Amino acid sequence: MRLFAPLIALCLAVPTAHAQCGGPFPGFVEGLKSEAVAKGTDAATVNAFFRSVRQDPKVLKADRAQGVFQMPFIEFSRRLISNNRIDRGRAMTRKYDTVFDRIEREYGVSRGVLLAFWAFETDYGGFQGDFNTLNALSTLAHDCRRPHIFRPQIFAALELYKHGDFDPATTTGAWAGEIGMVQMLPRDILQNGIDGDGDGHVRLKTSAPDALMSGAKMLSHLGWRAGEPWLQEVRVPGNLDWSLTGPGQTLTVAQWQRMGIRPREGDLASGGLPASIILPQGRKGPAFIAYPNFQVYFEWNQSFTYVLTAAYFANRLEGAQVYDAGDPEPGLTGAQMKELQRRLAARGHDVGKVDGILGAGTRAAVQAEQKQLGLPADAWPTAALLQRL
Repeated sequence: MRLFAPLIALCLAVPTAHAQCGGPFPGFVEGLKSEAVAKGTDAATVNAFFRSVRQDPKVLKADRAQGVFQMPFIEFSRRLISNNRIDRGRAMTRKYDTVFDRIEREYGVSRGVLLAFWAFETDYGGFQGDFNTLNALSTLAHDCRRPHIFRPQIFAALELYKHGDFDPATTTGAWAGEIGMVQMLPRDILQNGIDGDGDGHVRLKTSAPDALMSGAKMLSHLGWRAGEPWLQEVRVPGNLDWSLTGPGQTLTVAQWQRMGIRPREGDLASGGLPASIILPQGRKGPAFIAYPNFQVYFEWNQSFTYVLTAAYFANRLEGAQVYDAGDPEPGLTGAQMKELQRRLAARGHDVGKVDGILGAGTRAAVQAEQKQLGLPADAWPTAALLQRL
């Protein structure tokens, strides 16, 4: 079951002059056809590509209902990471060992990283979404919320169609247009698709080698640093300056070591590497050190909880022990979180939409207010903080 918001590059696109939207859907499709012909595709091919396109109200319903999960990290990670998923992941690494060896050689992306995405996105290919992809992309491009994001994806799908790698009538995937085992948008497939099994096509729905190789190339394109770690569980001293923690703040590994940061197992990375200390549920909960590759995860998904869980799961798939959950202070309910956001906004903080979600803006605002009030500035909101505000 696909559980997450659109993953790849949706927030990175830039509006273009062709971001028309709205109006009667048939007229909108005629505009797409005219643009496709103007871009150099012959009219017969364009007409064949768009012949079956339909507006899909279920796509809009899914779009309006999406939201970053409100569950805290411990609950979220325990729900997603099961023994079955770990066992199947380890079976997959054996089955596709030569593919993962090639990926590690060519892109420097560790197998656990791809296995975790594969598991979370589609349960190792078991459910890849049942929305018609062209209908989904056209519906979202016609909708006037983000046409600049989805309209270019339609023309990318047309290019895939011309290569024989997309069937507008039968290609299905996620509601936001992602396709295949690791859920890639058409433009990402054009840029990063790899024929991993040597059959002359890039088929991310049916070929695990194609999907895994393409996912690895995309991570490399997004800035993955070959052969470097991404996340590691650590122990933190009780007298740490908590205001230095959080994904937006970095020191070198050597500096963190001098402050008393120690790995729970293994060794920390090279002392000169920049890193952040991540406390998803405050100073009394789990603690991780995040290296530069951790930031690449946010190019794949914008949810902090999802990203941290995926990065941690990659470690588990490669043999890391279960994290020490500690004894974090109780968090806030959804209603309390919304009230907190309103109070933070009233104090001049940019927390974005008041939605009850502990996102990056709310975490930063919480940490700033904790510091101002003389509280441990670990960015974890509690009822006591809410009361103080």
